[in-house]
Order: sequence, then C-alpha cells, then structure tokens
Amino acid sequence: MVSRMGIAPERARLSSAPTIHKSSRALHALPATALVADLVVITVTVFLAAYGRNHMLTFGSGTVTKSAALVALPLVFCWVAVIALRGGYDQGVFGAGADEYKIVVSSSFLTAATLGIGCYLLQFQLSRGFFLFAFLIGPPLLAVSRFVLRRWLHRARRLGALGQRTVIVGSSDHVDAVADVFQREPWLGYHVAGALTPVGDATMETLGGVPVLGRVEEAAALIRAYDAEVVFVVGGAFSDPTAMRELVWDLEPDKVQVIMAPGVTDVSSERIRVRPVGGLPLLHLDRPRSQDALRWAKRTFDLVGSAALLMLAAPVMLWTAWQIKRYDGGPVLFRQTRVGRDGSYFTCLKFRSMVTDAESILPDLHQAAGYEEGLFKLQADPRITKPGQWIRRYSLDELPQLLNVLRGDMSLVGPRPPLPVEVDRYTLTQSRRLRVRPGLTGLWQVSGRSDLSWSESIRLDLYYVDNWSMIQDLVILTRTVGAVLGSRGAY
Repeated sequence: MVSRMGIAPERARLSSAPTIHKSSRALHALPATALVADLVVITVTVFLAAYGRNHMLTFGSGTVTKSAALVALPLVFCWVAVIALRGGYDQGVFGAGADEYKIVVSSSFLTAATLGIGCYLLQFQLSRGFFLFAFLIGPPLLAVSRFVLRRWLHRARRLGALGQRTVIVGSSDHVDAVADVFQREPWLGYHVAGALTPVGDATMETLGGVPVLGRVEEAAALIRAYDAEVVFVVGGAFSDPTAMRELVWDLEPDKVQVIMAPGVTDVSSERIRVRPVGGLPLLHLDRPRSQDALRWAKRTFDLVGSAALLMLAAPVMLWTAWQIKRYDGGPVLFRQTRVGRDGSYFTCLKFRSMVTDAESILPDLHQAAGYEEGLFKLQADPRITKPGQWIRRYSLDELPQLLNVLRGDMSLVGPRPPLPVEVDRYTLTQSRRLRVRPGLTGLWQVSGRSDLSWSESIRLDLYYVDNWSMIQDLVILTRTVGAVLGSRGAY
C-alpha cells in the first residue's frame, strides 16, 4: 500500500535494493583490496631497495643480502601495521579527499623513523643505501597504488556499481541541494533512495524530484525499512537539538553511517577546521583565498612556467602558424578583447581557427541557435576552418596565450577569460570570478570544457577563486594534459 510516505518500503526493497546491496558488499572488500595492494607494493619496494643498493651505489662494500633478508619481513609488516593504525584501511578514507594519500605517506616516514631508531638502539648494521632506497621508492609507489585504486573505484561508481543506498534527512530545499551534488558527482557513489522531511514539508517528493519517504520523527524506523547504509543529515532536519543525538543512538545497533552535511557548499577541506567546544562541534571556515592567488609566489610560478612552456612548444607553434597561413593566407593570430582581473580589458591572443569574417557571421548564428547568455559554442560551427578542427581538438589555439601570461594579463591557471558582453550580464556573485587573473587552463577545462553548462562553468570558477592553492594549480595543470589529449568537450 502506497501511503503519504511516497514509496512503500516493500517496493523499495524489491526494486533497487538488490543491485545496490550487491555493489555495497563489494565496497566492503575495499579495505582488504587496499591491504593486499600495499603488501605487494611494500614487498616490491624492499626488493628494489636491495637491488638498488647492490647494483646502483658505488659507496660501501659488499652486498646487503643478509641484512636485507633479516629486516625485510619485519619491515613489511611494520609498515602495513603503521598504515592500519593511522586509519589507512578505514572504509571512510576511500574514494574522496586527500586523507588517504596523507596517511600512506606520513605512515611511511613514521616507519622510517621507527626503523632508524630501532636499528640504532639494537646496534643493527643496516645498509644506509638500502634504507635510503626503500623510503625514496616506497611512499610514491604507495600513493600511485592508492591513486589507481581510487580511479578504478570512481569508474565503477560512474557505471552504477559500488554504490551505497542513501537517505537524506532535512528540509526539502537542503535535501535538493545535497541530492544535486550526488547527481552531479556520481563517482561519490551515493544512491539516493529518498528523503525524510519535517511535517511541514509533507509532499510526495521534493521540488528536485527526490521521493519523500516519510517524516523525520520516524527517521530510525524508516531508515531500517529502506535498508539505508548512509544517512545524510542536512539543514532543517530537527527542531530539537537533542534529536540528532537520539537518532545516532537509535541507529547504533545497525551498520549505518551517519554524515552531517552543513549548510555550506563549494568550500575546500583546507579551509575547514572542526573544533569541539563544550560538546559542540564548531565548524571554522577560513576566509576565501582570492587574494592569495595574486601574491608573488603564483606570479613567479606563472613567469617561470610560461617561459618554459613557450620554449617547449615553440616547434608546435611554428608548425601551427605555418598551417594556418598556408590554408587561406589570412592572419595567423586572432586578437580578441577579454576582461581580466578587476574588470580590466586586455587583448587575448589565440591561433586563428575560424574564417577571417567569423565575427560578422556570429549574430546570425546567435539568432539561429537561440543564444541568450553565457559562453557560445557550437559542436559543428560552420566558421571553423579545416586546420582549425584539429587546432581546437587539441587546444593548440590557446598556446599564444602563454605570451599573455608573461605580460601579466593572465595566469597559467584561473577562471576562463570572459568577453565584455558576458561581464555586462554578470550578477554580483558571478563577478567574483574577476577577482583573480583569468587562466590559460582551469577547473572548467579539466572538468569538461564546452560540455559544461554556463552555470556549472561559473560554479567551478567561483570554487577556484575562493579555494585557491598552489597544490590545486599543479593538479589542474597535470589534469589539463589528459583533458587535452582526450579532447573531451573540445569544439
């Protein structure tokens, strides 16, 4: 019988539960998989360290076969034990965040310190070369192994596997905000079965289409009825401050993970600190980092990086320029006015990939496509020349912007440089993306480029502005290589 709860528990169990549960059982094998992978990596590391000491170092005499054999087995088990004690095999570290990588790397250094102190106290003559090789090779290999495991996990989740049945508890608008994130990021693996809302939100489903399973007053019983494995508690869930604690108590016998989602979005973990005070878990948010993105360190990085990339790309740029000139004899470069930091105008340089009268044809294309706002892109743009097709496919048209980076108009990484007509339509929120220099690449490019909607492109740019870090810049530059070679969203 279907009641006010929207979906009967019997129907939920018969429909989607078997598939999710099968994936979830496989998900529980992740810690064991990571453990086996770490054992293999550390064992290989020990063998490589012994081989490197015996065959690659000139100092020292003899081989380390005997000492390596004595220390190998204790080293492997001690290394893995330290990772385990520091939470490296907890279910919550897999899939997202940097904690997994931090744990394996810091555990490696702790193991190195333990081994060094132990050998000193026991007066054991362990080869310095073996020790050096082991802890130079081990941490990177462990991090790469975890990265490969994470990529496999994300791929499986995008295909619908290894998910967890999830119930969101809170007011309808907060439920929709969290559900949108799960839909946008399927690699997180949260399969939303439905929501529990307050009495005042008594509807069959939220505005975002999430089924309402029942009221928050019946949370524990409904969570069990729908076989939920993860419960997200969002804003507006409880009017009584003790109700959250009581829900956790009620779910204590069940294997249900309870997660609180505060009413903040698009904030990186580096800006968040949790400090319990008087029994209250206070969430501290550091200020946005847009001003940090303008400091000398980023500018120095831009100067050195753009100069190096110009030297490396010079042959490709010369060949591209020759192909453009040979095709129709028109200008090699396309110069366009773009808006930079704080609304200043600059001339953005690109290799010309369109016909010479592309700008005069643009209004007709706008009218035919029903264009209103945002970035205008066509998958089959008639203005693109034959050389322009492969120039755009591999983003070679962007290479002259390295000169803009050298001049200080742009940065290697940052928001997309907008057109003046786009900026004229910005809201106050959207104008925050002008607080930093626009970038040659950015989150928008490594996340899909032209396949992204206008709102999603703005969201990514604002996230970058507020959460800038040098590490994030390096990660984006690395991911740009894959995005360019894969050509996803390039047209």
